[in-house]
Amino acid sequence: MNLSRRRRPWSPPKSAFAGFRFPAEVIVVAVRWYLRYNLSYRDVEELLVERGVEVDHVTVCRWVQRFTPLLADAARFVRHSPGDRWFVDETYVRVNGVWRYVYRAIDQHGQVIDVLVSARRDAAAARRFFQRALRVLKVTPSEVVTDAAPVYPAVLDDLVPSAWHHVERYANNPIEADHSQLKHRLRPMRGLRTEQTAQVIIAGHAFIQNLRRGHYELGHDAPPRLRVAEAFNELARAL
Repeated sequence: MNLSRRRRPWSPPKSAFAGFRFPAEVIVVAVRWYLRYNLSYRDVEELLVERGVEVDHVTVCRWVQRFTPLLADAARFVRHSPGDRWFVDETYVRVNGVWRYVYRAIDQHGQVIDVLVSARRDAAAARRFFQRALRVLKVTPSEVVTDAAPVYPAVLDDLVPSAWHHVERYANNPIEADHSQLKHRLRPMRGLRTEQTAQVIIAGHAFIQNLRRGHYELGHDAPPRLRVAEAFNELARAL
């Protein structure tokens, strides 16, 4: 018998938390606190110390950067399909002292479709934003509401020609109002260092918004105030 061909015994996949000094419960709580509340990394560090967990704020930052995308990715299978009416707009944030644009979209039910941090506000950035949203969500909107930026008509005609492109005064108020939620969360932070960091944090904020608004089949057995905490616990077990 050729021993080189002998099958190895099955073993469960390695946990994403393997090799970390702290247990998954501590890491997930720290990430959830940071994304959910208006806290700095040092605030999270202090809250953990009060609970007997000695961890540096730099470690909290690393946890947020590593696990936020993993948690959001694990939740994609139970995400509700977005509506067919998309409100799209750009806002801006400061990254390492330089202004950067953030493309964001929500549907008619308040679900955040996607976010994209970009150095430019042009047709190429708008195209990247829509291409990613369409590829990931596999949903084609029947109506897209934007401001009067001249880059949108050509991009939409190319990517979603069947959608009605709606440009009208005040029609885009829902997404403009939703920007304020993001700005409110970013205010306590001491600046975003890189575009990659900004993308993770802003996407994580969108993820939390969607969880709180009930756009995932997660945490529904828990009381409303505990829904996000239970959702993170469920996702941690999946990792």
